[in-house]
Amino acid sequence: MTHTEGAGAPDGSVATQLRKGVLEYCVLALLRDGPRYGVELLQELGRFPTLATSQGTIYPLLSRLRRAGLADTFLRDSDSGPSRRYYTLTAAGRGALEEFTSLWPAFRTAVDHILDPGENP
Repeated sequence: MTHTEGAGAPDGSVATQLRKGVLEYCVLALLRDGPRYGVELLQELGRFPTLATSQGTIYPLLSRLRRAGLADTFLRDSDSGPSRRYYTLTAAGRGALEEFTSLWPAFRTAVDHILDPGENP
């Protein structure tokens, strides 16, 4: 398989690598607005095809965020079944998100300049 095969598909290997690089921070950004449970996060990410992911990705990611002290959890009763585990942003998570948010524009601009053939001297 060449590097260009599947490049246009949202689930191609390039898209997968890009998603892996930013998904953690997108989840932190979603938690910034308040507690959410895993399926809510999946649904919100699913609104954007390039960020859509699976339970097999989101739950291990949430566990890593919790172990790293970037997110915390609590259980809340559900009207439609068993209690749900909600995730919240910790102070450290807020700091990590703020750092990413401050670095992202320059990073995005640098990549855009390198990718644009007219911009690269």
